[in-house]
Amino acid sequence: MTAPRTTRPRKVFGRLSLPERNFVAEALRTETVGGVLLLVAAVTALIWANVPALHDSYESVSHFHLGPDALGLHLSVAHWAADGLLAVFFFVAGIELKRELVAGDLKDPRAAALPVVAAICGMAVPALVYTLTNLTGGGSLGGWAVPTATDIAFALAVLAVIGTSLPSALRAFLLTLAVVDDLFAILIIAVFFTNTIDFAALGGAVLGLVVFWLLLRKGVRGWYVYVPLALVVWALMYNSGVHATIAGVAMGLMLRCTTRDGEEHSPGERIEHLVRPLSAGLAVPLFALFSAGVTISGGTLGEVFTQPETLGVVLGLVVGKTIGIFGGTWLTVRFTRASLSDDLAWADVFAVASLAGIGFTVSLLIGELAFEGDATLTDEVKAAVLLGSLVAATLATVLLKLRNARYRRMWEAEERDDDLDGIPDVYEQDDPAYHLRMADIYDNKAAEHRRRAAEIAQPETRQGTRQEADARHGMAEVADGAGEEADRPA
Repeated sequence: MTAPRTTRPRKVFGRLSLPERNFVAEALRTETVGGVLLLVAAVTALIWANVPALHDSYESVSHFHLGPDALGLHLSVAHWAADGLLAVFFFVAGIELKRELVAGDLKDPRAAALPVVAAICGMAVPALVYTLTNLTGGGSLGGWAVPTATDIAFALAVLAVIGTSLPSALRAFLLTLAVVDDLFAILIIAVFFTNTIDFAALGGAVLGLVVFWLLLRKGVRGWYVYVPLALVVWALMYNSGVHATIAGVAMGLMLRCTTRDGEEHSPGERIEHLVRPLSAGLAVPLFALFSAGVTISGGTLGEVFTQPETLGVVLGLVVGKTIGIFGGTWLTVRFTRASLSDDLAWADVFAVASLAGIGFTVSLLIGELAFEGDATLTDEVKAAVLLGSLVAATLATVLLKLRNARYRRMWEAEERDDDLDGIPDVYEQDDPAYHLRMADIYDNKAAEHRRRAAEIAQPETRQGTRQEADARHGMAEVADGAGEEADRPA
């Protein structure tokens, strides 16, 4: 009779695989730099819009129109930033999601369930909080989607500023959560914020996407082929009435993210590596520059907590996001019989969930779409997004700082590379060659210590020998003296 097979409970937020760790480290490095630029752009926009001597110039630049009117693309600078530059941002998000699902750790359905469920709950609960707030206060339900989005760049910028050594597993969770969040946000924009559809333009955009996919399948290379085609698809999608950023997501999802024989990196990874700095360093900061410039005064901030629309946004970001993501994570772990990593506590998950309450880029975009035509309410909702994100960032900073000493120890253990081969030691514990290298290193260190010990001991030995010789010489003199004394006459 054989003993029943037992399966070890799966650990959530455990150590990442080495390829996933390297990818996440590279992605977060770029996003962190982009997040700092985003923060600078947001502060610049607020100063530019609120200094009386500069306010008119901000409005003039934001509303300056350019582009071919015959193609329906005579847009303001702010409009170009929202519809054009953010398409690059969503293009990268599409590649990230495709790579995670087909080549990353999320290709395992059990691993994918956690960030997907957490993202869904992290969008549903803020929408519910906003809806209940406005039903109670008699406000507009049109902004229910505003507090549903997480801004990964801004969140990472906060991490960079406060200097926390957040473990890579939690950073990867935050990154994946934000990618899934962005995908659902773009679906919300496509479904709920599309009023009229030009089916001819939409058909042209779909045809362009089919051509894009066929060229990829045939292995055609060259930016001079894909960039003009992407611009045509984007323009047709914009004129169709569907938000133009959908084109970016669609093209990102079409890229192949698996490697073939002879390939070190997939086409998706190569293109993402090229485009991500453009997205994080230029597209998103410019969008923030022309979207975050709202006029803020003491009265404006006070009204955020008195109007149901703005109060719903703040509560949705700070309370709804935290409860939704934390609750979704806990439920997933509870009902999949998984267990939390031994190095972490649920307080760590709660802190990361509060960090996800920073909703900036996509929240500002949805706010513009939700209250289009009401400039006053749009600005008030933008102010609510900024204030809610600031409160969430402050709360997350306090919670993460309380655990930062433990995070630092975990980070140092993850990064330790005693054999200096470029691979952290924790990933080589099952490799005999690693242990042989370490044995050689320790043997060399032992030999060095023996040599040093001999060098230190040698002068002492010489000194001891001299002392012994002096002692013997002294005894000889005493003996000689005693003999002479004895030979003298009495």
